[in-house]
Amino acid sequence: MQEMTNLFRRIGITDDEVESRIQSCFHQMFFDQTERLWHDVDADSACIVDTGNMDARTEGMSYGMMMCVQMDRQDLFDKLWQFSMRYMHQGAGKYQGYFAWSVALDGRHHAEGPAPDGEEYFAMALFMADARWGSGDGIFDYAAQAREILRHCLHQPELVPGGHAMWDAENHYIKFVPEAPYTDPSYHLPHFYELFARLADLKDRPFWKQAAQASRKYIVLSAHPVTGISPEYAQFDGTPILQFGKDYAYYSDAYRVALNIALDHLWFGASPQMDAVVSRLQRWMSAHADPHDYRAWDLDGTPHEEPAMHPVAITAVLAAASAVTGDTDCLYRFWHTPLRTGKRRYYDNCLYFFALLLLAGKYRMWVM
Repeated sequence: MQEMTNLFRRIGITDDEVESRIQSCFHQMFFDQTERLWHDVDADSACIVDTGNMDARTEGMSYGMMMCVQMDRQDLFDKLWQFSMRYMHQGAGKYQGYFAWSVALDGRHHAEGPAPDGEEYFAMALFMADARWGSGDGIFDYAAQAREILRHCLHQPELVPGGHAMWDAENHYIKFVPEAPYTDPSYHLPHFYELFARLADLKDRPFWKQAAQASRKYIVLSAHPVTGISPEYAQFDGTPILQFGKDYAYYSDAYRVALNIALDHLWFGASPQMDAVVSRLQRWMSAHADPHDYRAWDLDGTPHEEPAMHPVAITAVLAAASAVTGDTDCLYRFWHTPLRTGKRRYYDNCLYFFALLLLAGKYRMWVM
């Protein structure tokens, strides 16, 4: 287990204060009757609700499972995993072995296709559950389930007629969806791939090692060289893609890139070119962005009239970047920002909680 430090000490926040904040936030997100994301479905299953869209998504389900591993709540983890396997896992068709990315709170599918960020988080959370608690039987053989997910991610065309892999076999990049010839920079998790290279099927471990190296390079390639801003979607050559009616590149998913860089830095050490990306981003935001009025931006920093849908998430990831840069202003602002309340709280608060764990020195690998 790697040694991690409470980085809030830089602004005079004690370990006890940080632990109290973590417990309070976890309680609010999982148990508070008004503000929780948790939704009981069956006696043995529950889901994490995207409160802005009133559905359950593989993103949120796998995020919730990762939070439960970090907080040592196997009881909650198993209920989320049971829901995922019962209502989201595909047992037939070209997506067999994948998970439907969006379902109603009663499990009815809104979509059949998967979102690869869900699969990679599912696999990592399951490997960590195996390392922390040990595996059981059936769907609770966590390590076997993780390997099965990754097997489909790489070998779907061989396993399922008409299927598409989630990673490009040539450049080792994760795709936005299996059929897409482009990617989402925030899906690139080199710190996860380093661990998959130790834990996945033996024959696939070299691929995951190469994927970690490729993703570190891609994160740098796709980020703006001055502002450090990353696009929501991008071609394999790093060129941003504007779609879904948006005429700006930086929003929602893209915020996660800074968080991913910070966690890779803490788990696997400095990566100078990636670290420079969050240094530029933090520096540019501090100089040009109003933290009380975050906007949608182009990669070069040109603002749009559209307000940021998830301003608390931006505050959180900029603070996470302080794990790389040592900046204290962003840390201070984050510490004095509460969890978001109301309809749009889901995404902001997921990134908030991960940033809080990271900066507290509590976002741990568990697997070695």
